[in-house]
Amino acid sequence: MAKPLALDFDPIARADELWTSRWGGAPAMAAITSVMRAHQILLSRVDAVVKPYGLTFARYEALVLLTFSRTGELSLSKIGERLMVHPTSVTNTVDRLVRAGLVARRPNPTDGRGVLASITDRGREVVEQATRELMSIDFGLEGYGPGQCQEVFELLRPLRVDAGDFKDSVE
Repeated sequence: MAKPLALDFDPIARADELWTSRWGGAPAMAAITSVMRAHQILLSRVDAVVKPYGLTFARYEALVLLTFSRTGELSLSKIGERLMVHPTSVTNTVDRLVRAGLVARRPNPTDGRGVLASITDRGREVVEQATRELMSIDFGLEGYGPGQCQEVFELLRPLRVDAGDFKDSVE
């Protein structure tokens, strides 16, 4: 995990004060800086849990996605779509999972050019073990209660809708 900064002040609050005195108030600057720092902290926490399994959080997410599929396999294009990542990232992720023996690749019988990624028995074991550990630390959000986690989810939802991730059906 990342070494704690252990500062005697909040550097983001300080940056917000300095920003405001120089350019005027910009609550969005403090918000984005906080979100980006939170991303660093959370990624460090979850990566520390999945690293002993030879995973990154991105590879863990791919394994979870395969376990959620009816057949335990998906096309690489579907994986990219569901994980919202570039095809090159999917290829790299799947290649690493294949090398680790957690996923197998095979030609897609319904698409002559496509490839399917299938989770292996070892992949299922690893994803179950890693999931238990991630859940035990509330995915790095152990300082938040369930209601607060739901609030964070809801606060970030409009950003994802505006980015075109999905059509919002909640009114």
